[in-house]
Amino acid sequence: MVIFDTNAILRYILRDNPEMAEEVKRHLFRDICFIPVEVVAEIVYVLSKVYRVERDVIAQTITNIANVDNIMVAQNSVVLHALRVYASTTLDFVDCLLIGYAKEDGYAIFTFDKKLLKHLKE
Repeated sequence: MVIFDTNAILRYILRDNPEMAEEVKRHLFRDICFIPVEVVAEIVYVLSKVYRVERDVIAQTITNIANVDNIMVAQNSVVLHALRVYASTTLDFVDCLLIGYAKEDGYAIFTFDKKLLKHLKE
């Protein structure tokens, strides 16, 4: 199993270095791959803050990667739920992950954040 870091996945998504993007692609579609939640969060952050990619494009791009058969994303159902929330709100991605943990895994979330509380009650 190959664990991918943020930089590798970003090279594949952005294709800003064609050689690296092709190398990542070969592994993504050949090997059993694992992407940790922390890497997903960092990808979201970099794409939104550094590259100014729209939230819905970020969510769809990562969802497409997560749906490849040999790619395992940690806490997949939580991450996919978080990406759907992220695409349709202005919440930070970590807050969206907390919503995912609450909705997908049934966790109680303790927070004073009014925006987060509002979404947790939906």
